[in-house]
Amino acid sequence: MVTAAEILLVDDNPADLELTNDALAQSKWPSHISTVPDGSQAVAFLRRQGKYATAARPHLVLLDLNLPRKDGRSVLADIKSDPMLRRIPIVIFSTSQTLGDIERCYELGANSYVSKPATLRDWIAAVKLVNDFWIGCACLPQEEEQ
Repeated sequence: MVTAAEILLVDDNPADLELTNDALAQSKWPSHISTVPDGSQAVAFLRRQGKYATAARPHLVLLDLNLPRKDGRSVLADIKSDPMLRRIPIVIFSTSQTLGDIERCYELGANSYVSKPATLRDWIAAVKLVNDFWIGCACLPQEEEQ
């Protein structure tokens, strides 16, 4: 369990980001939430490149699949193939319920796959459950020294 979680939300839909941010803000677990709108910026954030040079390494990434510039599957593959990043838990948070997407994400190393719910109540509940598990319950690795 961490005392103040760093969470990275990767989603190009402003409404989805706002809903997810609001749900996380209702959590009993304190967190700092960063957001990026596309896959290329997600990778730059995680690798602390360019304007993200001083970004905190997240304890958890919530990753949408259908992103501009670099889709979520490619981001996931990049993260899980990078020795400095692969231990960060990646939760896919997508509207896709396609079996092929789900299987491919687990093959690429996703830690879990959650379909975005259709109702506001279910959305908030899903985000809270993800946060309760990954931030409130799971033992997370510490950042490796570079």
